[in-house]
Order: sequence, then structure tokens, then C-alpha cells
Amino acid sequence: MSTSVETPVLRGRIGLARSIKAYVALTKPRVIELLLVTTVPVMILAERGIPNLWLVLATLVGGSLSAGSANAFNCYIDRDIDRLMKRTSKRPLVTGELTDRQALVFAWVIGVASALWLGLLVNWLAAALSVAAILFYVFVYTLLLKRRTPQNIVWGGIAGCMPVLIGWAAVTNSLAWPALVLFGIVFLWTPPHYWPLSMRYRADYQSAKVPMLAVVRGRTVVGLQVVLYAWATVVCSLLLIPIADMGLLYTVVALASGAWFIYESHRLYGTAIRHGEVKPMRVFHSSISYLTLVFLAVGIDPLLHFAIL
Repeated sequence: MSTSVETPVLRGRIGLARSIKAYVALTKPRVIELLLVTTVPVMILAERGIPNLWLVLATLVGGSLSAGSANAFNCYIDRDIDRLMKRTSKRPLVTGELTDRQALVFAWVIGVASALWLGLLVNWLAAALSVAAILFYVFVYTLLLKRRTPQNIVWGGIAGCMPVLIGWAAVTNSLAWPALVLFGIVFLWTPPHYWPLSMRYRADYQSAKVPMLAVVRGRTVVGLQVVLYAWATVVCSLLLIPIADMGLLYTVVALASGAWFIYESHRLYGTAIRHGEVKPMRVFHSSISYLTLVFLAVGIDPLLHFAIL
């Protein structure tokens, strides 16, 4: 039976509350949470203190709408492969909680709303960056790269770096070298964060014919790439010390959390080359903790410097 027949029957049972929950699920809120973790600290660094709280709130709301729009477009475009993968089998367009048309309209509405919100309440540079993030995620990652090359995550990850630039632009209405270094941290972090997840769900991606690196290459190659990108991420994080005049707190956190991230990456690679039982989700979870700690330090370090002065 086709989805178009099943969907109205299901929607008649789910009610308003579950419909709202389905719309929220389209935005992939867990992904948005991670993006917002990088936005506020960057705004504090750009201000070298606490920015206007209304500006922070406006930026977070606009950024959430922008990321939610990109994710909703992604759910709409990838609804065919989402039906084939166990990991995505509960997404609203797979279960029939929402129709394809509802998802597409929702994606457009919150995407346009995000641009207008940021443009009118923050500044038009931040709005332009948010639009660029949506377009890049939809057209470059989802439509062009995802189903064609194992480098999809590497270049597609650029969209996930944009909240850093949006946060900086929100405060300064410009871009500067510290913002670009922070962009580089997230860019280099994305592959060693996502490739372990693709190792865990290799069978899913293989059944959907998505050429993730873990599908087209062996786990030893994936492990080595995770190690190389983890090292590159940590080195990039240390560049922020001279460029943004970071203090002792950031230096210690970047070194300590970076050492932990690299250790977990080497552990994954070592297990892979010994043909042992790999646990890629250890690296996945440690990568989230690493990025959270680094960006918390980005936000706290300038406040400590201001307090001392």
C-alpha cells in the first residue's frame, strides 16, 4: 500500500500534540542543540564580554529556524532512503505522521521566517549567512554530494560550520580571523564526529546505497581518517590562542580535551588494525563532549579575562 493512502488514516489518529511533535522532529532538534552550543560562546568572544541578551535570543531563535529549515528539506529529499534505514525509520515522513507536502511547506515557511527574523532583528549579514547555510546543506550536501561521494560529510559539513559565522556576524556585523578559525575547528571536527556513526550504521547506509566512507572503504581506512582529522581539529583549535588572544583556561581545555579526543580516535584505529571489536560510538560521543568543552572555554575565557581586568 502506498504512503499516500496510509498517511491520512494515521494523521486522523495522532491529534494536534503529536502533529506538533512530528513537525519538531523534522527539524532534528538534537542537531540544532549542538549547533547552538557553538553560537553563544562565539558571540561572547566577539563581544569580549556578555552581548546584549536580546541579541543573543534573537540570534538563537533565527539560527534554530534556519537549521530546522535545512533539516526539514533534508527529511523531504531523503524520505526514500529514510524508509530503507533502521536509524531513520521513525522520521515523520516515513511513519506517515506528516505528508510530503506538509513537510515541504513547513521547510519553506521556517526558512523564509529565519532570514526575515535575522535580517530585521539581528543584521542582514547574519541573515545572508543563514540563507547560505540552508542552500549549501540542501543543494550541495543533500542533492549533490550525499549519494555520490564518500567525501559527502567532509564538504557537506560546511553548512554545520555556519552558526559560528552567524554568531560572530550577529555581534560585529562583520567577519574576522577568529571566526574563521572557529569555522575551521567545526569543519575539521565534523568527519571524525560523523564517520564513527557511519561505521555503527554501516549496514543501514549500505542498504540505502549511500556511499559513506565506512561503506566504500574498510574500517581501518575509516579509523585512520578519523585519527588524521582529529589531530587536524586539535591543531586548528590551538591556532585560536594567538589569533584571538585566548587565555590560560582555553589553552588548558583545548589541550586536555583535544588529547582525550585524539586518544579515543587512536584507540578506534588501533582496534581496527588488530581486527578487534571496534566501538565507534565511543569516538562519536567523545567528539560531542570535546566540541562542547572547547566552545564552553571559548565563551568563558574572555569573561575571566574581563573579570581579572
